[in-house]
Amino acid sequence: MLIHGLHFNNIKGDIFGGVVAAVIAVPLALAFGVASGAGAEAGLYGAIFVGFFAALFGGTPAQASGPTGPMTVVFAGLMVEMANNPQLVFTTVVLGGVGLVVLGFLGVGRYISLMPYPVISGFMSGIGAIIIILQIGPLLGHAAKPGGVIPNVMGITEFVTQPVVHAVILAGIALLITYLTPKPVGRFVPPPLLALLVCTPAAMWFFPEAPVIGSVPSTFPPFIVPTMEIELLPLVLEGACVLALLGAIDSLLTSLVCDNMTRTQHDSNRELIGQGVGNMVAGFFGGLPGAGATMRSVANIRSGGRTPISGALMGLVLLATLLWLGPLAEQIPLAVLGGILLKVGMDIIDWRFLRHIWEAPRADVGIMGVVFVVTVAVDLITAVGVGVVLASLLFVKEMADLELANMKVITDVHGESPLTPQEAAVMERNAGKIVLIHVDGPMSFGSAKNMVRRLETAPGLRSFTSCVLDLSDVPVIDGTAALAIDDMLRIIRAHKQHLFFVGMQPHVIEALDGFGVLGHIRPGHRYADRLDALMHAAEAAGSTHPDDISPSDDE
Repeated sequence: MLIHGLHFNNIKGDIFGGVVAAVIAVPLALAFGVASGAGAEAGLYGAIFVGFFAALFGGTPAQASGPTGPMTVVFAGLMVEMANNPQLVFTTVVLGGVGLVVLGFLGVGRYISLMPYPVISGFMSGIGAIIIILQIGPLLGHAAKPGGVIPNVMGITEFVTQPVVHAVILAGIALLITYLTPKPVGRFVPPPLLALLVCTPAAMWFFPEAPVIGSVPSTFPPFIVPTMEIELLPLVLEGACVLALLGAIDSLLTSLVCDNMTRTQHDSNRELIGQGVGNMVAGFFGGLPGAGATMRSVANIRSGGRTPISGALMGLVLLATLLWLGPLAEQIPLAVLGGILLKVGMDIIDWRFLRHIWEAPRADVGIMGVVFVVTVAVDLITAVGVGVVLASLLFVKEMADLELANMKVITDVHGESPLTPQEAAVMERNAGKIVLIHVDGPMSFGSAKNMVRRLETAPGLRSFTSCVLDLSDVPVIDGTAALAIDDMLRIIRAHKQHLFFVGMQPHVIEALDGFGVLGHIRPGHRYADRLDALMHAAEAAGSTHPDDISPSDDE
């Protein structure tokens, strides 16, 4: 089917869900548009096009898409960096959409869920903090300072010492409405919309000094021809990559929420393609980039939406709002939008993680903190890159410690060992002559060097006559570990010891053979059974006990 999850058995629920999602989307789209620096209309354009086309081509039937806080923060940064050429910013949005489509066709969707949670928590909380910081000025009646977080932090003193009283009062009313609206009322009129309906007339009648949105076009947006400046190409490509990565993460996390609520399974790669198409169209018509929006999606599902009809209808309702109600939006106070976005920023912060920050593993807290700081102080893609690298290194360290713990150098049968009674008897009768190296679990680059070092420092290694290397419980081995095995062989050969291999699985054989390690093993010294290898080792060590000699050993 061209449209994933489309059916017509839920028309009533889809219509109601789409309308409710649109009602929630209007104030948020206006607020995101103003915060982005591209104007309130850009937020509406983005909500229309991303919402409509992501529903048609996406892989999460009940998802409602549009501008989100994280995507708006990135877009706002691009508007600052390319202030002299806004057309180039929308070209970046188009390329970000292309990147999402490419990720979808490459099948990357299933890997997005592998992003470590502390990294996600860090950059989401960082984005929430950025949104809050950027709203301090509007809440107090001033325009946000251009240049991002640092200028606005530096400008807090100015904002606080020179407040516009009317704006502050309206912001307070908006915050009270967004936070204190009773849930029964909120089911019929979403708090952000209620804040607009209450505060906009109040501003017109009682608080005229509060700054308002101003001119909002009420026509279909013109087509924007993509442009490019060679000297800004690296910045454009970096911005497109950030938008694609963030759009993928944002959308697929919301898809998981939708799955839990509807008891369905989304198609992650198709969802990336749908989001990419929506962002491409939004960029061509001057709209903000967008992604799956959790608040709108939850409202859609709770109101009965289950198919792409609801998401597409949301886009059409927003288009009608733009064409017919645009002039009314011009009177909305910026302080009210600031209050709405302040609530959005607070909601984006990962309070669940922060509530457990004292009990959570220190490594996870450290990663989250680093990603948070880098997100706020530098940029998102650097933060994600740093976070993923840190999380990967810590994971490798933990796995290496586990792998090393699973390597046993057995020189006697006392204490814990994987030996059967017969094998233990052979080892005991040949004490001081046979050393058994047993590895249980995968071998990787993280533990390879320490495994070699552990063998080198094994007590009395030089005095043993035979060495049995048991890899029967190793399911997989990488190239670095294969070379570590080769180093072990060289150590054993340097001590003029006999070497016997036990039970290599197909993947292990392939890796060792690929690095020429198997060529160092003498013919007849590879065994499928550890007891046979120990018997042969005992014979090579000069054992005279008849039970130590395998009837099949003629070498």
